Amino acid sequence: MKAGEFIVSKTDLKGHITYGNETFIEMSGYSEAELLHAPHNILRHEDMPKLIFKLLWERIREREGIYAYVKNKTNKGDYYWVFAYVTPSFDSSGNRIGYYSIRRKPTSKAIEIIEPLYRELLNAEKQGGMNASQNYLTTLLQKQGMTYDQFVLGLQK
Repeated sequence: MKAGEFIVSKTDLKGHITYGNETFIEMSGYSEAELLHAPHNILRHEDMPKLIFKLLWERIREREGIYAYVKNKTNKGDYYWVFAYVTPSFDSSGNRIGYYSIRRKPTSKAIEIIEPLYRELLNAEKQGGMNASQNYLTTLLQKQGMTYDQFVLGLQK
């Protein structure tokens, strides 16, 4: 992915892909036919802590957007990092009808910090489940005097 290029996808309320732009299709390594109606987690890399997706789903179900760093897996097993903004989509009556994600290339500084953090979160999940992972992240953010959003957005600068 080139700097300034965006990966765009849309899903239904259950997370099944309903649209992907050309960059999304190309980066994933799947064909458009393979992606459409597939669960978006087809791209989930095993190095991703479950906690990040828990935070993401909690936020978007509350009708709010969220930023996150995500390591995606391609059809061939390779990976790529993205800085994602995920937000709900609404119809003209204000009903949630799906989710919209715009992703771009993360900074190298961000990945240098996120990769070891995600390893620690995964380790905490293996040792004590999702609560242990959440406690690790909460403690880290408290020590830095930041919210999750401040932390994530600060890495992209």
